[in-house]
Amino acid sequence: MTDALATRTLRKISWRIVPLIMFLYFIAYIDRVNVGFAALQMNRELGLSPAVFGFGAGIFFWGYFLFEVPSNLILDRLGARLWIAPVMVVWGIFSAATALAQGATSFYVLRFLLGAAEAGLFPGVILYLSYWFPARRRAAVTSLFMAAVPISVVLGSPISSAILTMHGFGGISGWKWLFMLEALPAVVMGVVVLFTMTDRPEQATWLTPDERAWLVAMLESERKAQSAYSHTSVWRGLADWRVLTLSLVYFGTSAGLYTLGIWAPQIIKSFGLSTMTVGYLNSIPPAVAIGAMYLWAWHSDRRNERTWHVVVACIAAAVGLALAGISASVVAVVAALVLVNVGITSAKPPLWSMLTMFLSGPAAATGIATINSIGNLGGFVGPAMIGWIKAATGSFAGGLYFVAGLLIVSAALTLVLARSVTRPAAVVVAQSTAQS
Repeated sequence: MTDALATRTLRKISWRIVPLIMFLYFIAYIDRVNVGFAALQMNRELGLSPAVFGFGAGIFFWGYFLFEVPSNLILDRLGARLWIAPVMVVWGIFSAATALAQGATSFYVLRFLLGAAEAGLFPGVILYLSYWFPARRRAAVTSLFMAAVPISVVLGSPISSAILTMHGFGGISGWKWLFMLEALPAVVMGVVVLFTMTDRPEQATWLTPDERAWLVAMLESERKAQSAYSHTSVWRGLADWRVLTLSLVYFGTSAGLYTLGIWAPQIIKSFGLSTMTVGYLNSIPPAVAIGAMYLWAWHSDRRNERTWHVVVACIAAAVGLALAGISASVVAVVAALVLVNVGITSAKPPLWSMLTMFLSGPAAATGIATINSIGNLGGFVGPAMIGWIKAATGSFAGGLYFVAGLLIVSAALTLVLARSVTRPAAVVVAQSTAQS
């Protein structure tokens, strides 16, 4: 097949799939971290201490942990369209219901349920991308999908701040308006997904016959090439030591990501700024990270190198957290948070690309979900430790140092993992390139 056919096909599926999945993750991320802005009013109104808030914000990830693997297996069996659509409606309902929280216990329960509902999206999309894109393109495409995280902070921060100014409108607190209004897009998009998402290339009537045939043949060739050295069984996806190692690597990056998402507004607010100013300043670091993440993933794909692209990014994020802990001005804190955002977001696309070098089929489905479920417990540990240390010391510094240490561990574990995945990656890319 000609290069022109390959280019045309990949461009067409990129425009069809990537904007949709980006918007879905955009909504998901806002719904899981808008609690950081709600806390500016909610904690005082409900009497939540920093330790209680940090624990409640992070308990979201216990729901994630328990439901991700079964959710991804269901998606692999039913198809993305029939699974992601109801998942979005359910998480929209739980997100809106957070406005009904009356104290610590109800806050904990609602955050847990939201995590259980959202567990079906992220690992499902990572698996879904493996159905559509050849291995050599996945890091770049994954980076576009994951760009929804910094974009959601860039746009969501000022929006959340503005909604908080509705405090008292209709006799309802601003933080309650925040949860209710920002939950609506999830319900709406659940319906949209049901009518617009295509499960597999074989079903893509929006591709021409030659485009569809090329794509199906390309992906099938990759799967056959992988079968010589990759594991495909469900249990290998759960038990492979490399999956468990990547889970621990992801644990550190998740601790850093959700430390930012949940605590950054309060860290910036501690300098005595207005809520709207906090919203605008909080949007600066992820705005820088968007371009950096895509360029880093593009460089990773071009060099066919994953390990050092993860290691360097993790170390950069750790340095940024340490600097944020010692910064004495809001300008210095925002500059440090820029480095943290760039490092954490840039680490994730090459990290996810490492998995499909040694797992495929049902093993990939369980492997992706295992990494995301165990790894995202870092989203519990990071915010919870920040809150506990803040309550004990009155400062954010100790918690920021703790999360920086987790990222250093992630970098070290990536180096340990490197030798076992380097050769398969080269094989997959070489065979994919030959087919195109």
